[in-house]
Order: sequence, then structure tokens, then C-alpha cells
Amino acid sequence: MLEKFYSTPNVKSLFRSFILARRSRVEITHKTYFQVAALAVLSLRANCPPQLQDRQGWLRFIYCMCTFVFQLKQDGKAFDRTLKWGESYPYAFPLWFGPFICLFNIHHPDYVKTLFESTGEGLLVSQGQKWFRHRRLLTPGFHFDVLKPYINLMSDSTKTIIHNKSSKITMSFELFEPVSLMSLDTILKCAFSDNSNCQAESGRNTYIQAVYDLSNLISLRLRMFPYHSDFLFYISPHGFRFRKARRVAYRHTGKSLKRLPNINQTGFDQLWHLHKTACVHFFLHFCLLSHLQDEKQQGLADEDIRAEVDTFMFEGHDTTASGLSFILYSLACHPEHQKLCREEILQTLDGKDTFAWEDLSKMPYTTMCIKESLRLYPPVPATSRVTTKPMTFCDGRTLPKGCHLLASVFGIHRNAAIWENPHVFDPLRFLPENVSKRPPHAFVPFGAGPRNCIGQNFAMNELKVATALTLKRYQLIEDPTQKPKLIGRVVLHSINGIHIKIKPVHTN
Repeated sequence: MLEKFYSTPNVKSLFRSFILARRSRVEITHKTYFQVAALAVLSLRANCPPQLQDRQGWLRFIYCMCTFVFQLKQDGKAFDRTLKWGESYPYAFPLWFGPFICLFNIHHPDYVKTLFESTGEGLLVSQGQKWFRHRRLLTPGFHFDVLKPYINLMSDSTKTIIHNKSSKITMSFELFEPVSLMSLDTILKCAFSDNSNCQAESGRNTYIQAVYDLSNLISLRLRMFPYHSDFLFYISPHGFRFRKARRVAYRHTGKSLKRLPNINQTGFDQLWHLHKTACVHFFLHFCLLSHLQDEKQQGLADEDIRAEVDTFMFEGHDTTASGLSFILYSLACHPEHQKLCREEILQTLDGKDTFAWEDLSKMPYTTMCIKESLRLYPPVPATSRVTTKPMTFCDGRTLPKGCHLLASVFGIHRNAAIWENPHVFDPLRFLPENVSKRPPHAFVPFGAGPRNCIGQNFAMNELKVATALTLKRYQLIEDPTQKPKLIGRVVLHSINGIHIKIKPVHTN
């Protein structure tokens, strides 16, 4: 119906002139904007279900939209509202994003277990056999033996941010942006042997800004129901911004890809030797994987490698930056736990300036604090799936094929039926005897099942190293005037930033 609507001569003429005016930067009258907006509303109504076509249905439609915009506005309280709804619906409830998109919000471990353990284009969005093949070929790149050499690189990046913040002593400062630069610096070093020196850049990094814009626009498009139309989003100012940010992000990863040696020129055996001797790093493994083949003699094509590099660049810096920022904030708010972590870290390092691989397993209390922060502030607050066949949950209820599901990690981690005092920071929840009392899917910051985060060991190692070296050097202090206002933009962010104060730690 929409295709027929847009194909009428007057509508085509109006949209064509609107797009040309946008491209040529000609001033557009308010009348033209109003006409386009009116056509957008009419086109959405034309695509409404039959029951919404009459007058009463149209009024219900408008009421639904107004209610939705009010309830899920970006004011830092959307998570509080969904948690409140979860108290009335202990397993799941529907979230309507406009008249056509409904996400079935799941926030109970038993339901999430069914979702995560079911099997269904980067690893972030791949489907079916393509995903299985990619996962099988990529998994060796995240083996412990492969990850060991990167501890020193993680330490180097952390020391840079520690040095840069020495001028911020006793001052309140925003944490997320410098931590984003540190995590980007780490992934560039580990992935491409690229000493980008991005932490020394003046102004905001273009790639970080592009990722932030993309995340914000994806969230905006979901919340603004007219943008559910590909065409309307394409011609909108936000659509132009989205394509511009996407070009910037692709250009950045393209430059990084060029740093990888050509396997045909260098030779497989020579590359493998360099990799084993830690002369080159991590996603050089992509080059090796492009040479590997599965049982059907299929490897990763160039476009597959590009898709995975885009995924790991995003996942490797933005989610880690969110996780680490909230870990440091949590410890700043709870000095008693921060003190215990620092004592453990100093004992583990025993006078050393950096970490060895073996040291990471010697900080159980620090690890529990990291996990507790990931529980309260999961970097990816929700993940989505679409049912490809009917799905039956543990209580016998069934969803049909084609349903959009949203696994609310934030809701699961704060479910009062699972966690006692769920909003309280309590690292002792992760003592082995306490973990054994909970359902296995009560804590899922990296997902679970066959599609869990392939880089979770890399991420946990980076979080441990960065947290430990920061606490070794600085005491973290809460800024009570700047409480984070949480919002979900693909990755967990704060509208007003994440602010703390620091002061040096003097040790003998």
C-alpha cells in the first residue's frame, strides 16, 4: 500500500523536490516541511491495520503514540519505568514502539535461558549457517594462548590515561570520553599493531564521535515511529547524519584493515610464526583465518573479514568503555570496597608496575567488584532476537514465528525475585557459594548460550588490568553533584556523563 501511495504523481513530485532542495542546500519553506510531515503521517495511517482505519481507531493510534513518547522519552528514567512494569509482569511484557513494532521484553532468567540457548551478518547480527561457520573459524583467535601477549599492551594504554589525568587531581571530570580513547587505543594496538597515539589527540576522536552518533540515531529511529519507514528516515535530517557517521566509521576501519599484511604476499607460515612470537597481534588472526577453510572448503571472504573487523572495532571499544567507566564510578561511590580492592592489587603486584598473565587470577575480590558493577550497569543493556519458529518457554507459554524479542539484561540483573536488594552494590553476591544458589542465567553481561560474546575473555582481562592499575595510582572519589542519568543507546550511556574525582595514592 505504501508503494502505491508514494508512486502517485503529486507525492512523487513533492518528495523529489524536497530531496533535491535538501541536497542543494536551498532554503525550504515551512509549507513544504508541513506538507512532507503531513504525507508522512498519512502514509503511516495508510499502512495501519484495518482496525485502525476508522475514526476511533485513528484516535486510539494517536493516544498510543502520545503515551509511548511520554513513557520512553530520553530523560534518564526509562529504565526505572521498565523496572516498575516488570514488578507487575514478572517474566515478560510487550513494549510498543509505534503502531507496528512490538518487542516482547523478557526480564526473567528462565525465559532468557530458552531464548539464549535457542539457535537460529558480523557475529553481532549473523543468522543461520553463516553465523555457525564464522563462529567456528573465529573462535581460535580468542584462545587463552592467543590472548596472553596482549596484557602488556592493555597495561600501556592504561598507563597513558593515568598519566593524562594527573592534571585532574581533586577536580571533577567526565570519565567516559577518556576511557573511550583508552579502549580504542587498546583495540588498535591489539588488533592491528597500530600505535595510533589517539589518547594524545586534541578534540574528540572522529571514530568515537561517529560511533556515538550511530548509536544515538539507531535509538532515535526506534523511538520515533515515523522513522520506522526506510524512506522517511532516508530523507530526514537524521537519515543524512546517519549515513555521514556510517561513512566516517567505515573509513576508519578501512584504514585499519590496510595495516594487515597480505597473506598471499607474506606467506601463511611466516605470518603464523610472527603471530606466535607476538610480533604482530590479534586480528592479524583474521588474515590467517581467511586462509583457513571449513569442511566444505569455505573460508572467510574479504567482505566477511571487513564485517567482523567493523564488529570488533565497535564491540571492542564502546562496550568496554561503558563497562570500565561504570566500574570506576561504582568504586568511587563505595570507598570501603575500593580500599579492599587496592590492598589486594598491591599485594598481587608486589612492587611491579605492570601485570603478568598469571596475576589476573590472583584478584578475586576485585573481580567480584567488577562483576557487581557489570550487574548494575551492563554495557549492553538489552539484546534482540526474532523467532524463526514458534518458541515455547518453561511454563508452557508459546510465541509464534516472527515475534521480536528483547532480552533485557538490565531488567534481569535487577529482578527483585532473583537478587536480594537488587539496587545495592554488594560484590559478595559473586562468592562461589552465593553464585550456586542463583539460576545460571541470572547474570548475563556477555550473553549466554551458543551466541554469547566471543570476546568476553579479552574484555574481562582489559577491565581487570585497567581497574587495577588505576586503583594502584589513584583514589577514586564520588562527585555527589553529578549522578549519572542512564539511557540505552545500543550501549549503556549517561545523558549527563559519568563524573568522578581522583587524588594520588601514596604507597611505601
